[in-house]
Amino acid sequence: MATVRPGQQAVFLVVDVQVGVVAEAWEAPRVVANVANAVQRARIQGVPVVWVQHASEELPTGSPAWQWVPELLPAAGETLIHKHFNSSFEQTTLEDELARLGASHITLAGAASNWCIRATAYGALERGYDLTLLADAHTTGDMAFDDGTRIAAADVIRELNVAMTWLSYPGRHNRAVKVDELDFALPVT
Repeated sequence: MATVRPGQQAVFLVVDVQVGVVAEAWEAPRVVANVANAVQRARIQGVPVVWVQHASEELPTGSPAWQWVPELLPAAGETLIHKHFNSSFEQTTLEDELARLGASHITLAGAASNWCIRATAYGALERGYDLTLLADAHTTGDMAFDDGTRIAAADVIRELNVAMTWLSYPGRHNRAVKVDELDFALPVT
C-alpha cells in the first residue's frame, strides 16, 4: 500500500459510465461489460465501489444522457459522488469519502479516457494514492482537430495505459492491468 497515504483499504472507482458519455465511445459494449465484471469482482471481494457521475451543460442532471448505462447501476449503500469537472477530486466529496473508508489504493475504470479518467488518475497519484488503471475498462471517442488530424480512441487509450505503467511518483505505486488479471487483494508494486 501507499507509503504516502494512511490506510489499507482498496476502493474501486467507477467514473462517468453514463449513457451520453459512452454513446460514441470506442468499443463501448465490451468496455461496459469489463467494468461490470470488475464491479462484480469488487463486490465479491468486499471492496467498496464508489460511483462518480458527471453533470455539465452537455450532460444535464436528470437527463437521459446523464443516466448510468443500464448494464451498470450502483447497489444500495454504495457511494455516489457528483462532479462538474474532469477530475473526480475537484470540488467533490470524494476525498472525504476515501478518508472515511481508509482508502490508500484506487482501482479506476470508466470514461472518457483522455479527460475524466486521465484527470482522476493524476489527481489520485498527486494526492498520495496507489493506483491501478483497468487497461481494458476505460474508453473514449476519437479526437478530431480543426486541421483534419485525427487521433483514434484506441491510441488514446493505449497511451494512457502506457503512462500509468511508467509514471513514477515517490512512495506510490501505479500500474495498468486487464480486468481478468485484477485481484483487489494483491498489493500494487
